[in-house]
Amino acid sequence: MILIPARDEAHSIAQVITEARRHSQAPIVVIDDGSQDDTAAIAAAAGALVLRLPLHLGAWGAMQTGLRYAYRQGWDLAITLDADGQHDPADIQALIAPLLAGEADVVIGACPLRVSRARRLAWHYFRGITGIALEDLTSGFRAYNRAAMDRLIRPDATLLDYQDVGVLLILRRQGLRIREVPVTMRDRNHGRSRVFNSWWTVGRYMVRTSLLSLAGIGGNRGQGAPDEDPA
Repeated sequence: MILIPARDEAHSIAQVITEARRHSQAPIVVIDDGSQDDTAAIAAAAGALVLRLPLHLGAWGAMQTGLRYAYRQGWDLAITLDADGQHDPADIQALIAPLLAGEADVVIGACPLRVSRARRLAWHYFRGITGIALEDLTSGFRAYNRAAMDRLIRPDATLLDYQDVGVLLILRRQGLRIREVPVTMRDRNHGRSRVFNSWWTVGRYMVRTSLLSLAGIGGNRGQGAPDEDPA
């Protein structure tokens, strides 16, 4: 199942869905995270199933909603795409190949050259304090098998914005195998990043992610098994 969290992406969502349908037969689910524009209506018209959140949960809250839906619908593999058009669905088959071959539990579409020198320095810092030896720590273009979904839908993966480094910490500390494959990435179709759009948000992201990295997040597997309804 292809999962696309979206908030106010009316300018790009139809193109993202159309391209995804061109390169995969998987059903497409758009998680509308409290959009104030026509994102939900456009996504539905383009052929996606739309899950409309009753309130704004943020990037990871929307993503976790999609993972819970895919898990409960019985899907063994979930692919996550950004709604802004940066990810090229032509790379989906390369992304899922290690999962289908049983070589990984999570695959990240990596394109480290896409980012600024400042963000590369931030990645170097997080690699140092986490020990995660991956090239692209913030790519949202990922594929998860059922074991990875099982871990990420639990309540202890809910409270903070875990979308990138926090998710990787949880997965690694449970012994799940993470791989990267090279992909191409494009400029956003419209707008700008909500995470790195000001020095204030960058600073808040750095502090929050540093605390997650140092707190040992994801070390307790016993919290909230899926059949206990982790919603």
